[in-house]
Amino acid sequence: MGDNVLLISTISLIIIFSPFFAKIFKLPTTPIEIILGSIFGYIGFLHDEHLFEIVAELGFLYLMFIAGTEVDLKKVLKTPATLMKRIILYIIILYVFSIAFALYFDLGKIFMVLLPLISVGLVATLSKEYGKTPWLALSMTAGGIGEVVSIAILTITSAALHSGFGMGLMKTLSALVLFLIFMYIVFRTMQLLFWWFPKVSTALMPHNDNKEQDIRLSMGIFFLLVGAMLYLDLELAFGAFLAGIFIPTFFEHKHELPEKLASYGFGFLIPIFFIHIGSSFNLEALSIDGLISKAVMIAFVMVIMRVLASLVFIKALGLRDAILMGLSHSMPLTLLIAMATLAYHANSIDTLHYYAFILAALFQVISVMIVIKLINNQKVESKEIKT
Repeated sequence: MGDNVLLISTISLIIIFSPFFAKIFKLPTTPIEIILGSIFGYIGFLHDEHLFEIVAELGFLYLMFIAGTEVDLKKVLKTPATLMKRIILYIIILYVFSIAFALYFDLGKIFMVLLPLISVGLVATLSKEYGKTPWLALSMTAGGIGEVVSIAILTITSAALHSGFGMGLMKTLSALVLFLIFMYIVFRTMQLLFWWFPKVSTALMPHNDNKEQDIRLSMGIFFLLVGAMLYLDLELAFGAFLAGIFIPTFFEHKHELPEKLASYGFGFLIPIFFIHIGSSFNLEALSIDGLISKAVMIAFVMVIMRVLASLVFIKALGLRDAILMGLSHSMPLTLLIAMATLAYHANSIDTLHYYAFILAALFQVISVMIVIKLINNQKVESKEIKT
């Protein structure tokens, strides 16, 4: 009983004080939560507890749900053909780089999946700081498409790691394809329904809502799709992500809803996921020979390959903004940690590489945030000199 009280108290204090430390160190709250989780886990204030793991898993799924709310399917489908070609080329270049790197250094096949991951989770935090700039707008569009690809690959990789490459994988892929066809039919049906009867969307989520119908419906969609993934034995994160896409796509009149959902998640469930990740990282592992150098190498490669791939957007953005866009995708913290954890539990990577990926994810966030700030400040100063 005493251990659980200490566990709950420690988690509560980390959630409360992480934003204050984030302000002091001028970093996002997420890496602070992971670092504090690691420190308190090492001291012994955080320990393995079944309920802690369940809430952390729910926090991860909710994070994927929030990531989905950043993707408006209608806007994505309206993306100009020339821009869409560049986005597809950008994603292809990332995978070509990762395959070449993994083969050249004789790394495992899982590296081909881990290195090009894209997540828009931290891109959203950048938009709060730098506003709606052209490079961030394109970053969200390209990142949304990239994240769909990443999560689809995550789902397939998860199935391959659990079932192997035999009939089990074929069965999972068949279930995934059928589910996607079903979801496409649902999306098209809802699109037609809301087009013919626009009042349906406002009836489901009224403007003047004193019964929190918007939150209730959002949570209902979230748990229904997660439940469907559980039944089909597919990656739960994919269902959570698709559930999030429903919100901006069909309920665009509720502009404040994604922010409302994010506020709840980032204030409660999501920090517990990151604290749990931190607590699973053994600080004694820092003394493992070659760990830090491997983490730095992974972080460096992941940043450089995105910056080089982003040069396909030079015509649309200019060199500096194209680099900023590439840097904004160099922080796939959540997906990278999730995939590394999945690969580690499936024995696809050893302990050294698992810890290296977690460290690399932290290095990326800290270094990229600083570099983006420096480039942006230089950009603002050069504009001021010209005027």
